[in-house]
Amino acid sequence: MAVSFCGKRIILTRSSLLKTPRRNGYIVLVPEIGEDLPGKNPLLKDDGFPEFNRLSIEKCVAAIGKQSVEFEQGVRHIGETIEKMESPDIFNDVLNPIDDLAIPLDTTWGLAQTLYLGNQSLMPTKCYMNIHERARNARSSKYIIKPIYQACKNAKEDGSLKMTEEQRRLVSKFALEGKLNGFEVAPSNMDSFNLALFKIRERQTEFSDKLKVATEQFNHIVSDPNVVKDFPLEFLKSIAVDSLQPEKGPWKITLQPFIKNTFLEYCPDRNLRCKVWVADRQRSVPWTERHVATSVALEHLRDARARKAKYLGYKSYTHMSMETKMAGNVENIYNVLDSLLETAWPAQLQELDTLKSFAYDRGFESNLQLWDVPYWSRKQRTTLHGINEAHLQEYFPLPQVLSSLFKLLERLFDIKFIERKTADVWHQDVRLIDIVEGNEIEPIASFYLDPYARQNEKVRIEESSGWMVAIRNRSTITQTNPLAALIFNFQPPHQDKPSLLTFKDLQVLFAKFGHALQHLLTKTNHCEVAGFSNVEWDAVGISSNFILNWLYEYSTLKDIGTHYKTGESLPKEIIEGLANIRSHMAGYTLCKELYLSRLDLELHLNADIFWLDLVKKLWKNHFAFALDKRDGHVCSFEDIFSGDWGAAYYSHLWAQMVAADAYSAFQEVAPGDEQQQAEIGKRFKDTFLSSGGACHPSEVFRRFRGRDPSPNALMKNLGLKSQAKIH
Repeated sequence: MAVSFCGKRIILTRSSLLKTPRRNGYIVLVPEIGEDLPGKNPLLKDDGFPEFNRLSIEKCVAAIGKQSVEFEQGVRHIGETIEKMESPDIFNDVLNPIDDLAIPLDTTWGLAQTLYLGNQSLMPTKCYMNIHERARNARSSKYIIKPIYQACKNAKEDGSLKMTEEQRRLVSKFALEGKLNGFEVAPSNMDSFNLALFKIRERQTEFSDKLKVATEQFNHIVSDPNVVKDFPLEFLKSIAVDSLQPEKGPWKITLQPFIKNTFLEYCPDRNLRCKVWVADRQRSVPWTERHVATSVALEHLRDARARKAKYLGYKSYTHMSMETKMAGNVENIYNVLDSLLETAWPAQLQELDTLKSFAYDRGFESNLQLWDVPYWSRKQRTTLHGINEAHLQEYFPLPQVLSSLFKLLERLFDIKFIERKTADVWHQDVRLIDIVEGNEIEPIASFYLDPYARQNEKVRIEESSGWMVAIRNRSTITQTNPLAALIFNFQPPHQDKPSLLTFKDLQVLFAKFGHALQHLLTKTNHCEVAGFSNVEWDAVGISSNFILNWLYEYSTLKDIGTHYKTGESLPKEIIEGLANIRSHMAGYTLCKELYLSRLDLELHLNADIFWLDLVKKLWKNHFAFALDKRDGHVCSFEDIFSGDWGAAYYSHLWAQMVAADAYSAFQEVAPGDEQQQAEIGKRFKDTFLSSGGACHPSEVFRRFRGRDPSPNALMKNLGLKSQAKIH
């Protein structure tokens, strides 16, 4: 039997359709392909590394098909086996075998994602999404096997069972996931619970589909070259109708986030700024085009989420969300949000007064509105800090930046980065780098580095996009070391000019390396708690924000900033400007994040209150501007209604807060004291970078700092403390 998959004809094997049972009454028919492939992972060489130069769509699809079936059959077999046992060994009979099943599937999944992001000619979007969905469904099947859930729940509640901290976290993870999948729902409520799950999926899809149409149906053509005269060249390439003649025009403005945000920053025409801002804020609102309105869908989604939480025994969906968060409870989050708002609000008022004066001095004669803030804020930032982006790039050649970043990380964490001279890669620009610890010889982890943009080949969501792909987790059960891919879209070198980075590029580079280190330096034994596995959602961004904080240090900027032609160091006044750039409009920016974080929590805490009523209640406490009657931004709040971030949006801000407090340990050390820095670096490595999901992040922080986290360090880094005192 032949089928079409991603435009390819694939021959199905003798058992071409395998019925895969699902907990909530669904049957998924999956092609069982590639059953004759040799070994656990036919995409790997004998040394455990991928043969990228021989990978193909067909091989990835075949491997995912085979490994998904093997994983699903394997966990079912584990469940059937332990159900017949009187006292199963929770690790030898259950969790260790799951590790053994998971690593091959996860690795193939990671390889497919790497190709998707790094070379779309080898892995087109449609093909990858099929692989992604198949692998994700297979991996989640381990949580819907009742005997596995029951064994883990019993082990968790057995006070006499001796377990390490990692083992207890692993057991607790499986017990919680089983609970959230409905194993503790009363039989009389099971049908209603399943209906709520169905409605959640249905309404999320409806919301996404309608918002996509609403976003894509708006575009504005700019023909006047005076409007775009100050636009960055790379941005012009993104919006030009003819990208080969970016300065010629015309130019098309859409509501894609990168295009919309950059346009609002650079467009000198106030009427055009207003038009784009209003179009963005009116996406999918019920008072415009009803066929793309999302208000009904999001209200039904809020209700379905609330019903799911109720059947699981929680007061609200927000309360249910706390099960997988470092914060632990809603009160802790609100205490932090309130503390930050107390400082950010007066700072916002002062910032806007200063911004108005700045604009008026330069000929602006109207009342400052929300669509004016990005434009005048950018001009003010450039004036205050004397930063010319095009000139600044010349001081950040990628080779110099990477060399300095590697030296910083080597000094802090006692590791070495060693590039392999030969490696199978998906493009000639890609490098394979091993990480060696201390005086050891054998690598503890490895990562691919793919730095440059390639037109029509790499996924590019925005100008400074970058990704860290966790290809393979650490597991002592299967004797595998971590493997990752860092994929960026930096300007490629041209002739005798190296790749030159913008400051946004630097932010992405530092953040992604911080993210990668937690995956690569993990010391856990089980893949299910290695790296970011089982890490609470609001703690996932801690390591990336921690390393990002180093970018704003005077010493770091001095080390990475060297002119690519003259070798001249970055001027002192520019270093100082960049080091303090986070403080510009920090109160206003923080108030926006505090508002969105609180709004998300309230929307899922009070599902019976109409969304617009909640907006009106919260808006006046966070913004100095009146709520525009045309503004229906909740109807396009994609992060919380299209995916799994409902009642979790605050996580980004929480991670920044914890990271800033962790980083403050280094700020307390005398400048230049490298020995003390190395001691603190070792402690950070032994806690945050090593623990993965094997220890609750609150306890990880206590082991690093000796106390609970505080928002004071974040406010200090943003320069808000001194500003607040003025009022």
